[in-house]
Amino acid sequence: MRWKMGRRSGNIEDRRSSGGGKVIIGGGGTMFAIAAVVYFLGGDPTPYLVEGAQRTIDSYQYSNPLSEEQEKEYAEYTASILAGTEDVWRTEFSKIGRSYKDPTLVLFTGTSQSACGGANAAMGPFYCPLDQKVYLDLGFFHELETRHKAAGDFPPAYVIAHEVGHHVQTLLGYTHENMRSRQSARSQSEANQLSVQFELQADCLAGVWAAKLNETGLSLEEGDIREAIVTAGQIGDDVLQKEGRGYVVPDSFTHGSAAQRQEAFMQGYRGGNLNVCR
Repeated sequence: MRWKMGRRSGNIEDRRSSGGGKVIIGGGGTMFAIAAVVYFLGGDPTPYLVEGAQRTIDSYQYSNPLSEEQEKEYAEYTASILAGTEDVWRTEFSKIGRSYKDPTLVLFTGTSQSACGGANAAMGPFYCPLDQKVYLDLGFFHELETRHKAAGDFPPAYVIAHEVGHHVQTLLGYTHENMRSRQSARSQSEANQLSVQFELQADCLAGVWAAKLNETGLSLEEGDIREAIVTAGQIGDDVLQKEGRGYVVPDSFTHGSAAQRQEAFMQGYRGGNLNVCR
């Protein structure tokens, strides 16, 4: 992807100098973030707090895997990708008579704090609807390449676009609708399926962004979409569960299988507009 000639977003909050320290391993942080959102919407956050506590395993001393030179380039890259999302979604929102409010992207190292709770590197990138900010430790770029085997310069862009997709969902009211539906779900399995639908919609929105990329200061190169498809497959729930547990439990999926995530991204990419992701 040709990103170096693109503009840089000014909506970056750099907290890297205040990062470091202990990091929580496991998925607990995400559940704590969901609990904050549920509370904000007037629901009972207790089940999410309990699950978050159960998923918290241990802590370790954070070690930044990036060199100073890599940090600098990844920060520039992130600002360029964020600018590309701003350009695309401002245009797409104007087509439906809406104004797009840019999110802020917070860069941190190791640990930080969001309105949805603590942020840490082990959680991976995430979006908090309470403060409308995306949180990212640049070390995740290294994890994408080493752990998830997602090589190339497009996989991190796909991940950032997915998180910004959650911001689009918030602005359009989809986040509120989904959380309300999950609160009234009859079982955990049903609530998980609603979560999968929500995450797949964000993948679809990332695909729409990719389809419009050449209309911004950024541009796709041959192989970029293939890189996104490979990445979506590598971070599917079935792949991650097989890697972590040795077996797969479909009823516990919260983001979608590899095939579902790949198809959702391509649905948005082929359609190229908001309507295909409804």
